[in-house]
Amino acid sequence: MIYALHGAVGMAADWKDLAVTLKQNNVPLARVDLWQFLACCPMPISEFGAAFNKEVHAKNPVLLGYSMGGRLALHALIENPSKWSKAVIVSAHTGIAEEGKIPRQALDAAWAAKALKGEWSAFLNEWNAQGVLDGATMPDRRSLQPRREAVARSFMDWTVGVQEDLLQQLEKVTCPVLWIVGERDTKFLKVAKAAVEAIPNAKLVVVPDCGHRVPWEKPEEFALAVQEFLNA
Repeated sequence: MIYALHGAVGMAADWKDLAVTLKQNNVPLARVDLWQFLACCPMPISEFGAAFNKEVHAKNPVLLGYSMGGRLALHALIENPSKWSKAVIVSAHTGIAEEGKIPRQALDAAWAAKALKGEWSAFLNEWNAQGVLDGATMPDRRSLQPRREAVARSFMDWTVGVQEDLLQQLEKVTCPVLWIVGERDTKFLKVAKAAVEAIPNAKLVVVPDCGHRVPWEKPEEFALAVQEFLNA
């Protein structure tokens, strides 16, 4: 069983097409709704790994995380390395330098305010207009509006601005890891190379002519890389 964690301003439904593709190869995929963890109250990112791992009961589970979901996945892997048989991390950051944390917290606090109180379509348009997210059209986010409080909370609780730098802890991750990043996503490509060097058993796949949203910009290439990794 693959447990798939979506990105910021994302939905469990984002993984629908991948789930269909993998099902054809008899690989079940559980699309995790991350907003349930923030539905009633705050959850610091440092506590996510333990909370999520308690909910996973499948035998030999595989963890898949994209962007924000990738950072959350890393916390789960570090919290209980022996629980996971394999992991796929996509376009994720391991952490930023201390001097960048306060500015990032301020930036994400502004996003939180827009998500919570702004006009929803305007918020979505502004979010998707970020240069790092160019290259792929995501599933419709209008249905996410009822979860806007949890979405806003994620910008506060799960921002990389409050996240500990995980790079030095990646040596604890003992399962095989496939790290996927787009060739044009230069900032995250640099992060990926450092992360793969730190993980004892990791492989890097760089998808040509692709940006940050690899699973949706290059779905066939992404699904093939995941399938080959699972079969190895």
